[in-house]
Amino acid sequence: MLTKIAGGEIIDPVGGRHGVGDLWIEDGVIVDPPAGRNAETTVDASGCIVMAGAIDIHSHIGGGNVNTARLLLPEHHSAHLPRPSETPLSNLGWTAFQTGRLYAQMGFTTVVEPAMAPGNALHTHLELADIPIIDKATLAVLGNDDFLLSLIRDNASSSMIEDYVAWTVASSRALGAKVINAGGSAAFKENVRRFSLDDIVPSYGVSSRKIVKTLQMAVQNLGIPHPLHVHCNNLGMPGSVDTAAATIAAAEGVPLHLAHLQFYGYGTEGKRRFSSAASQLAEQVNATPEITIDVGQVMFGQTVTISSDVLRQFSARGNAHPKKSVIFDGDGNGGGIVPYRYRKDFYGSLQWAIGLELFLLITDPWRVFFTTDHPNGAPFTAYPALFELLMSKEARREMAEGLSASALALTTLLAIDREYTLEEIAVMTRAAPARLLGLKDRGNLAAGAIADVAVYRKGKDIAKMFGSAAFVFKDGELVVKDGEVVAHRWGRALRLAPQPDKTMVRRLEAYHQERYGLSLDWFDFPDWAIAREQPFSEVACAA
Repeated sequence: MLTKIAGGEIIDPVGGRHGVGDLWIEDGVIVDPPAGRNAETTVDASGCIVMAGAIDIHSHIGGGNVNTARLLLPEHHSAHLPRPSETPLSNLGWTAFQTGRLYAQMGFTTVVEPAMAPGNALHTHLELADIPIIDKATLAVLGNDDFLLSLIRDNASSSMIEDYVAWTVASSRALGAKVINAGGSAAFKENVRRFSLDDIVPSYGVSSRKIVKTLQMAVQNLGIPHPLHVHCNNLGMPGSVDTAAATIAAAEGVPLHLAHLQFYGYGTEGKRRFSSAASQLAEQVNATPEITIDVGQVMFGQTVTISSDVLRQFSARGNAHPKKSVIFDGDGNGGGIVPYRYRKDFYGSLQWAIGLELFLLITDPWRVFFTTDHPNGAPFTAYPALFELLMSKEARREMAEGLSASALALTTLLAIDREYTLEEIAVMTRAAPARLLGLKDRGNLAAGAIADVAVYRKGKDIAKMFGSAAFVFKDGELVVKDGEVVAHRWGRALRLAPQPDKTMVRRLEAYHQERYGLSLDWFDFPDWAIAREQPFSEVACAA
């Protein structure tokens, strides 16, 4: 079917389009204007903005940690009964099915779950398959597992380590690799409670820096499009800016992506020894072109923190609200679930301001990515309000009036006049994520791209505009109209398939037999196990 989206203001930074025009869709892809043919369906987009479907590169939407949070907080999660409107987490209790609907209503069409334990891959993909409409992807977590740490300790060759990373990414159907507090979870098992970039993992004799650098080069040499995704050490600690700064400096010309940088923007100035160091980090990011970051913006209200950084979550459990938490351990990272409420007090105000400072002070929208680290900084449903804060200095100032003046005095936020443009929003949420993930088929509106399209009615209320899309197309099918889902479809999981050497596969088979008494087949699965037609879509590694 030939569809015409007519008369909208098209914003496509990749194709250089910014102006009123028409967009044509046929057979699930965007096409050039067809000569001598009339559209079978015409969508009137006059007075609207037309962008590619948005891409979220870091949102915890499936897998063991997410479901553990649901088990911990059953009073705030209901699949079939209405919830009381004023309970903590009333805005977080949705099902996997509702996750896809809520994302689509905002014009998002691709979302990355950034922390999949490789041994939990089947469960994660089964849950992601139950999220409708949107395409999904995962990042496989490495860096605290015995096999990798033993390889590094024993001075294994780079090709051997690359084969292990390739097998892990391929067998877990991931789109890339992530390291979380490199070596920290392994050290936690031996009663270590604080772990920095140059600290040594007991029993292995390797530093966190060595783990990060080893994985960074393996990802680069394998041609995995997305750089190593790094959750740095010392998340959320006063003075964590020093850890982030050291990690940025360690990139040394090779691409590296730092996750939720807001949680590392903390200095030690002021009476409370807690201050904003966002301007220092932003300056360093601006001067280091191989670094990309996502922000992890804090918004106010109840949420739940979900992380495979078991060392950090163990330390944070005393601040749980409500007063309950789950900490679990195992080979690799383990994890922790700690409910938390961000208040408009000194600390909450400072965290809120630091995230916005990073957004506004990092000058290149191609290298800073729009996230709240859902649900850690805020649920993804807070995105429309965050768009408004980025696009309106007046909205920031109005919000700041109800916050801690002493906290804001330790930031530069109110002195920043920058307001994001619609084109910068399109770069940060569409074009740049597609490029970072190696997804050439989306994030743009050029002929041949998949027809993931979001149409928004222009208005002064920015949050309303981005919170309720006028029309959303997924693979050319109209799925949202006037902010309501009108059709459901099953998206795919985007995956890489790098091929490890067979010698590594045999070595892994022997390791798993000895360590677990299980065949390596238990740590892999056939595509048909997902029980969806064509559940995966393969993305190419760089040549």
